[in-house]
Amino acid sequence: MRPPGNIRRGRLGGMDLTFSGEVWHWRGPAPYFFVTVPPEQSADLRAAARLLTYGWGVIPVRVRLGATEWTTSLFPKGELYLVPIRKAVRLAEGVQEGETVALRLTAG
Repeated sequence: MRPPGNIRRGRLGGMDLTFSGEVWHWRGPAPYFFVTVPPEQSADLRAAARLLTYGWGVIPVRVRLGATEWTTSLFPKGELYLVPIRKAVRLAEGVQEGETVALRLTAG
């Protein structure tokens, strides 16, 4: 069971979200690791997407995992969003596939 996330309105009408999720590996042509944004927070992002997106539903965000912070974009997948977790971040934080991690996102 995942703990509930929190949402806070940020600067300039953006939003801050915190939640936990499992790191999973997408084994496509360009393999990558992701954490899925839970349904409640994804719904909030979808509601604000027209103000936050730069096209195709992709939303630029600032992410914090442990002591590491970076800029990336959320990708829509069905009704949810995916947070890409860079290799450098996984190595710096010692994160493995299948591990549950706490993330903080700042969008907008």
